Amino acid sequence: MKRNSKTLLAALLLTATATIQAQPDEQTKAGMQRMSCTSIMVGKNASADGSVMTSHTCDSWYRTWMRMVPAQDYKNDTVTAIYEGRMHTQSADDSTKVHLKGTIPQVRHTYRFLDTAYPCLNEKQLAMGETTISGRDTLRNKQGMFMIEELARIALERCSTAREAIRLMGELVKRYGYGDSGECLTIADKQEVWIFEVFGEGPKKIGGVWAAVRIPDDEIAVSANISRIDKLDLSNPDRYMASENVFDVAKRLKLWDGKGDFSFWRAYSGGNYFNEPKNYSVREFYIMNQLAPSAHLCDTVQNLPLSVRPDKKVTAEQVMHLLGSYYEGTPQNLSGRHLIPNTEKAKKGQNAPNGSASTGSADATTLPDSIVSPFSNPWMRPDEINMYYAMGDSLMKNIRTVSVPWCAYSTVIQLRSWLPDEVGGVAWVALDNPGESPRFPIFSGTTELPAMLGICGQHVDRDDAALWHYRKANRLATVRWGTYRKQLEPLRDYFIEKGQRELPFVEQTWQQLAQQDGKQAQQMLNGYTADFFGATIARWDELARKLWRQTWAGF
Repeated sequence: MKRNSKTLLAALLLTATATIQAQPDEQTKAGMQRMSCTSIMVGKNASADGSVMTSHTCDSWYRTWMRMVPAQDYKNDTVTAIYEGRMHTQSADDSTKVHLKGTIPQVRHTYRFLDTAYPCLNEKQLAMGETTISGRDTLRNKQGMFMIEELARIALERCSTAREAIRLMGELVKRYGYGDSGECLTIADKQEVWIFEVFGEGPKKIGGVWAAVRIPDDEIAVSANISRIDKLDLSNPDRYMASENVFDVAKRLKLWDGKGDFSFWRAYSGGNYFNEPKNYSVREFYIMNQLAPSAHLCDTVQNLPLSVRPDKKVTAEQVMHLLGSYYEGTPQNLSGRHLIPNTEKAKKGQNAPNGSASTGSADATTLPDSIVSPFSNPWMRPDEINMYYAMGDSLMKNIRTVSVPWCAYSTVIQLRSWLPDEVGGVAWVALDNPGESPRFPIFSGTTELPAMLGICGQHVDRDDAALWHYRKANRLATVRWGTYRKQLEPLRDYFIEKGQRELPFVEQTWQQLAQQDGKQAQQMLNGYTADFFGATIARWDELARKLWRQTWAGF
């Protein structure tokens, strides 16, 4: 029976996932963009503890395996390969459908880095988030050597600051060409955070065009699949950087007449994924409004500010919860839409003497006529939404939430200048839906990850892949979200709070050990990540079993 129930659960989950992937409206350009990523940036004076933060939700069918690639030394005249296709591999050794794009000269020394689908953190506290911004279809040239994930990888291997990374990536694009669609990297070091956007130059030119803007230290910014950079003041290199062809390409491709004010997003993107002439959509507006309500942002303007000063200092926990949000408390929240008759009120009325309302603290007159169905959840599939719409709920719409169930993994990365690099940089990682999954820490100084993180779980249900240990409990909780969230959310928040509570202990312990025995300090850091990760796996396995038992009578 145990084997049969597990097989049935896997089949149900895979069917639900396949349904999401197969929806016709999700195959449109706008639909694919809605499936993509979100990044929140926080300057050091805008954060509660003085850390610089960047983040990323990898919202698509990309690989979930990750590893720490060690620092390495190379001889002169060594080359390194540039690939396309590693985003869908099942492990570091898998070369299925991986294509060699070319080679470039290797440097003498490369830094250790965390190799996720979009590489995100290195040993020098250089970190990156990512969001696909696509832009105009006419800009892409697939003959360019570099996809965005390979640009990020090379930069993390070779650079220690955000500015250095931006300059290097610009040089690589100019020399070897950019072959991806429009992309944004949110690049941070222990002093500052930048937003970097890059596009191709069109089918007739192998190259690229890019711009980067530093987010002020006391402000926050959001990028969610839409080009956000507006005007460029290249006379202020401390705040703005761009490719030398940034204006010429726009004129050559007739994206700017060369006379009026130049806007990067207007020229190279033209608008958001709903074909509106805006540099934002619901996610950017919601997150910025949550952190800076006093800014009185308006969602009817075309140009939302790139960054704003938050009303209060922002904590890492806030960023984690925002990446897991779904507009609860606003009209966009789907989980509050599905109302059903309140059976308790009907019972109270029927039991009252002479058919009148009963008296007491819970009489029929004090009970609402309807309640939110426990089956209502914020991540309903398009076919579910269409069903409710057909039943008469004209307000039901497929609104792209910040957190989504098709998220492969997400990161919230803190960078702290006052600490040694090994423990100053920490990526808080979650697999699957960031609104449901716990987070575990991977430090800049981590050299080894648990074996379960080295296997991708996207292609098949495997017990040795970490993803499914979270996904099974999460999907079961989603089925009766109104009821099961009361069991899942406290567990999720426990690990978020545990990580922040124990972080000072880890930092102090590592520094004490490092002064005495570097090897012992390294073992402690690797062991802490492994133990923390293992605890989340154990609790989510336990939660899945518990929720499965509670559904013995059906879903």
